[in-house]
Amino acid sequence: MITERPAQGRSPGLREAAPPAARATARRDIRAVLAAYVSLTKPQIVELLLVTTIPAMMFAARGWPDLGLMAVVLIGGSLAAGAASALNCYIDRDIDQLMRRTKRRPLATHSLTPRAVLIFGLTLAAVSLVLMAAFTNWLATALTAAAIVYYDVVYTLWLKRRTPQNTFWGGICGAAPVLIAWAAVTGTVAPIGWALFAVVFFWQMPHFYPLAIKYKDDYARAGIPMLPVVRSARRVNNEILIFTVLTVVASLAAWPLGMGPIYGGTALVAGAVFLLEAVRLVGRSRRGEPLNAMRLFHWSITYLTILFIAVAVDALI
Repeated sequence: MITERPAQGRSPGLREAAPPAARATARRDIRAVLAAYVSLTKPQIVELLLVTTIPAMMFAARGWPDLGLMAVVLIGGSLAAGAASALNCYIDRDIDQLMRRTKRRPLATHSLTPRAVLIFGLTLAAVSLVLMAAFTNWLATALTAAAIVYYDVVYTLWLKRRTPQNTFWGGICGAAPVLIAWAAVTGTVAPIGWALFAVVFFWQMPHFYPLAIKYKDDYARAGIPMLPVVRSARRVNNEILIFTVLTVVASLAAWPLGMGPIYGGTALVAGAVFLLEAVRLVGRSRRGEPLNAMRLFHWSITYLTILFIAVAVDALI
């Protein structure tokens, strides 16, 4: 039997310790893989979903809900949103590498394999649904499952690639956390819960269209028929204004359904500023001036955050 000759100065059968540089490289590789998996879940989107989930639970409970239930819904909801985003990256891996906005995603850079991403997404989805089923109720669990399926199958696989109304119909799953939160607390959804759902649903058009305007060339290159790619600037402007107005109207419609004056005043002021920002963007577009579309995008996030903070405050007083 031929055996490997031991290195000079070492006892047979002992391995030389890895040099510090190799250990540092291994640690960096592990961190890079973990960071890639985290990025698949799109943490910014998860964070935004939680902004609506917690206040909706608080108002449904008319105060602080059971903290254990809140923890389950936050963890389960985060895992569900992360699963939907990871599966979205798996499905869109062909177009992500064509777009400047998405070319650094793990599958576009080949940091992870498609199989690993698929398993990761399905595992997150399964864990989230087990948590919701074990600790909430059938309605909240069913809504969570429906949101994942709708986002990945109906929106990502079908609507996104086939119709310029993809943002409109895709808004259903984006607003679903409000219904899930309400159902987790009460086992049903009250009219005021549907009003808050409508706020988030309509909000997604003036929130996303500015982003689609900024990355119009990206979407065109990938063959995705986002509204700014396949319709005129006038059509896009009109939809931004219409859906901003509908967002504000929906927020005000929630007021007489059980909200207090703090929410009402906040909805009026924040809604007026939101509408003003939309009008400014449309005005610059019509005059042919530089748009700075991301100003409306960022303000839309601020608007939604302020509005739902007011929902939480109203629940406590």
